[in-house]
Amino acid sequence: MARALRPKDRDQVGARLLEASVRNTYDPHLDIDWAAPLAADKAYMPLERVSLYGTALWERLTPAQRIELSKHEIASIASVGLWFEIILIQLLVRYAYDLDPRSPHAQYALTEVGDETRHSIMFAKAIERFGVPNYGPGRLLHNLGRVYKTIAGGPSMFASVLVAEEATDRLQRSTMDDPEMQPLIRMVNRIHVIEEARHVRYAREEVVRSTPKLNRAELEWHRVMTAATAIAVMDALVHPRVYRSVGIDPREGRAAALANPHFRETRRWMVEKVIDFLTETDMIGGPSKRLWRRAGLLRS
Repeated sequence: MARALRPKDRDQVGARLLEASVRNTYDPHLDIDWAAPLAADKAYMPLERVSLYGTALWERLTPAQRIELSKHEIASIASVGLWFEIILIQLLVRYAYDLDPRSPHAQYALTEVGDETRHSIMFAKAIERFGVPNYGPGRLLHNLGRVYKTIAGGPSMFASVLVAEEATDRLQRSTMDDPEMQPLIRMVNRIHVIEEARHVRYAREEVVRSTPKLNRAELEWHRVMTAATAIAVMDALVHPRVYRSVGIDPREGRAAALANPHFRETRRWMVEKVIDFLTETDMIGGPSKRLWRRAGLLRS
């Protein structure tokens, strides 16, 4: 049985988050040196988190190719993050539409829209600077996103946001203070982690506040929506075309990654904190829990 968490006053939370936004908000146009040279010998993400790490295909790659693959994988993750943040912007605007604009809670929702707009620009500029394709989530998921942003709402909207944001946040935290990582990606990740901490707090409070109000049928619906969205996003993070950058057929690379125990563990590691929270708030449970287990995202 999930433990009941006590929700905090949403306007008090909103006021604190607004104050934090005044203190720590960045402009990617001004706060990142986009002209700085890229370091040829530094990876773009921890190599042990690259999808092919530990496989026979990985052993065939040169050190330079491993760095190149890390660049394409982090760019793929960033492009999916960008896509989801544009969806989130639309969800937040629709959410704020029915709020009292005088309230700190509503004003923080609009502040987050501004943050996410800057993050989307920041990710886009990083992908451009790396000189790699805009991989994105794939055509089918891109089009399904049009439906999702129209129908999503309530606790599953905020729960799905938490999975997408906290999964990438954990990967970003592992790079932002690592001197062995590419300096540009460290700065991008640092900015995103600092600002995203506020967004995570806002979304968590909304899940805690709104989930106990659901009846059984509503709860099961929001559980399914959360699971389906979270799994779709996690599966899309590494586009199969990234493997072409090092001469590997996309189908062969994708199959190797999906069978790779290191990559499966990385996926679980990325989401384990948010899964603990969603389980505690009753957003993971019931029949839909099988979806999480089938996707390999649960440890038990």
